[in-house]
This record gives sequence, structure tokens and C-alpha cells, in this order.
Amino acid sequence: MKLVAEYNNAIETKNGLLDTEVDLIFLDIEMPILSGFDLLDDLPNKPQIIFVTGKTKYAFKAFDYDAVDYLHKPISKERFLNAVSKSINLYKLKHEGAPAEDDDYIFVKSNLKNRKVFLNKLKYIEALGDYVKFVTEKDNFVVLATMKSFESQLPSNKFLRIHKSYIVNLDKIERYNSRNIEIDKQQIPLSRHKKANLIEALAANQ
Repeated sequence: MKLVAEYNNAIETKNGLLDTEVDLIFLDIEMPILSGFDLLDDLPNKPQIIFVTGKTKYAFKAFDYDAVDYLHKPISKERFLNAVSKSINLYKLKHEGAPAEDDDYIFVKSNLKNRKVFLNKLKYIEALGDYVKFVTEKDNFVVLATMKSFESQLPSNKFLRIHKSYIVNLDKIERYNSRNIEIDKQQIPLSRHKKANLIEALAANQ
């Protein structure tokens, strides 16, 4: 990765990008005259974007712009390198093709038999009292178990508990706001204290 240019504001950036082709921009949101969002609205060809800001209130809007990541100041070296790594991986996927379909799975005991559940087909898990409901792309089924027992089995980079009664597959989320997420037109509640976790997980999962 090579640093091509640095700009002091959105106007300089806009003009500079007319003559300079870049793959990734680290962009602040609050800038004089034009905000980072205004700049992106004016760019005909948008490179990958990693937002860098001191405020978290823009996080939901940032991902409407398909941001690679959202870095909150002060930024740790580990967090910065993780964001750069995601950008590089996305670039490789775009130019080298997508990897083979994920075939990870877990076994779930249902009707006295161990049932194989492929994680890339699992939409979400819902708590129903003493039971847990699995909702997959193929069908739904209920097992006698606790959410906690499955939460530890699922990869944390792919699944997130967004509510006391729901664990969702991050790859299946189609839309979200401050109160709900949507998977296959199904509205699922989002706990208030899980909003920040969701934003960070979605950013890390891109």
C-alpha cells in the first residue's frame, strides 16, 4: 500500500482526485465548507472509504456509503491495521474473484439426532423459553437448549447476539436502523446497548 496524497479539506480532495487515481481514502467527516459525506456525494467514481472521526454519531450514516470501516479517534495501531487489511482483502476479492463457498457447520441435537447446520445457510437463532429456534435458508426447527450454549459455538466474526432473544448471521443482514435489523424481510429487534457492537461487527465483517 502506497500513500499517494494528503489533503487539508474536502475541496482540495475533490480537486486532487480529478488528476489522481486512488483505491482507498481515509476520510474525516467534519470538515470546513464540505463534510466528508458531501464530498462523497460529489465524487462520480468512489474509491474505498475508511472514515476517521472523533464522534460516533455518524456511524450508522457512514455505512450507507458502503464504508470499509469506521475508525473512532484515538485510533490504536491494531485497529488501523485491521481496517487496512479489510480494504486489501476487498480489493483482492474484486480483482481476483470471490473465494469458495463457506462450508463450516455445527451439529445440533434435534429429535434425538445430531443435525448438521451449515453456518452460511443459518439466518438467525431465536430464544423461545426453554427452546431455541433455528431459522435457515431451507427450513426452521426448534431444539431444547439455551442461547448461551450455541453462542459459544458460533464464530464471533460471523454471528452476533443483538438482543437477549436473537443471534443473527451478519452476512444475512439486509438493512438496519437504530431499533431493528432486517433479514429476508423479517424485522428483528436490536437492543439499545448492542448498537455499537453491531456497527463494529458489520465493519469488521466487510
